[in-house]
Amino acid sequence: MLYQRSSALFAEAEKVIPGGVNSPVRAFKAVGGTPIFVKEAKGAYLYDEDGNRLIDYINSWGPMLLGHAYEPVVKAVIEKAKKGTSFGMPTEIETQIAALAVSMVPNIDKIRFVNSGTEACMSAVRLARGYTGKDKIIKFAGCYHGHSDSFLIQAGSGAVTFGTPNSPGVTAGTAKDTLLARYNDIENVETLIAANTGEIACIIIEPVAGNMGCIPPKDGFLQALRMLCDTNNILLIFDEVMTGFRLAKGGVQELFNVNADIVCFGKVIGGGLPVGAFAARNEIMNHLSPLGPVYQAGTLSGNPLAMAAGLAMLTEINNDTEIFNRLSEKTAYLHKGFTKVLNENNITHTINRIGSMISVHFAKDEVIDFESSAKGNNETFKKFFHGLLNEGIYIAPSAFETWFITDALSYQDLDDTIAAVATVAKTLKY
Repeated sequence: MLYQRSSALFAEAEKVIPGGVNSPVRAFKAVGGTPIFVKEAKGAYLYDEDGNRLIDYINSWGPMLLGHAYEPVVKAVIEKAKKGTSFGMPTEIETQIAALAVSMVPNIDKIRFVNSGTEACMSAVRLARGYTGKDKIIKFAGCYHGHSDSFLIQAGSGAVTFGTPNSPGVTAGTAKDTLLARYNDIENVETLIAANTGEIACIIIEPVAGNMGCIPPKDGFLQALRMLCDTNNILLIFDEVMTGFRLAKGGVQELFNVNADIVCFGKVIGGGLPVGAFAARNEIMNHLSPLGPVYQAGTLSGNPLAMAAGLAMLTEINNDTEIFNRLSEKTAYLHKGFTKVLNENNITHTINRIGSMISVHFAKDEVIDFESSAKGNNETFKKFFHGLLNEGIYIAPSAFETWFITDALSYQDLDDTIAAVATVAKTLKY
């Protein structure tokens, strides 16, 4: 495929936008080459500025559960835009989507809408600290909760070592209150809690990780976290920005029957428009301004366009009793096809899958945490990425991102994708 127009547009973008992009992974630094500029999208397909059609497996990093330009969502946004795009005042539609979300998700009474997943997670941690009166948090290496300072932390040298910043601009003072744990390692979490008794406000986790590739929790891991939090008066925060309304109507809480104290949302809940949210039981949410002392605000929070898109999306999901079965079946079909063709070509790999999330890791061992994910062969992934791109398949331009399956994919699309993987696999033999 030719990408002359995309290359020219990228060159122009680099002159006025840092790195030519407004979010770093889009720059193709992890895979090399020039990013693809999208002109439009419909259903399961992207159409780039050079006229190429690509089968899409990132789906705007998760929101397009029902496909691009899904008619009920588009119609809702257009009709709402005709009446004004933002008021900075309450609107009825905010209550409507809040009531629907609360009805779909277990263990929440109230929800506050914000403008991004980063805002949701940042606000959830602030709320947890305000509610508990404690400062420290535990996060897991490889889990991404947005670009708030508290989350841009790498592991120290030992289990009880304070985190250190891994981005310039994050202060050591901020980093010292963030403790790093290993995903799927409950003993490691126990050690951190024991070394910081009475100081930890919350544990925040992607209950199904998606930012080190797709990594589901081990059996019993989330349940053990719940018990640890109960025993030690720690709030458990599920970052369901990716998984909320994607893996089940009630997200991971429903899927694994584990209740979190605070849940963060994004992606699907906005129907593709910029939005985030966090939710909890009354006794926690009532600590939030204007009812309580924990401050959080946003000029565009709950804006009518995002609320209209989100309400239309959640309504479709809530009314479709088979949506999650269809998505799981399509993802399982891909998994089976990928395994067959990669094994036939003797390509070292492991595949993780849950619901409509899937990742191909070019690693020989089971991928259960950031350390095992990082052992994947990145050079093989680069060839895999560009090979699929040449075959008209677009996956995330990073080995550390999950694929997101959309219901708009037909089985012919899936067969075409498996055939493309078979073609590319022949070039990966080593």
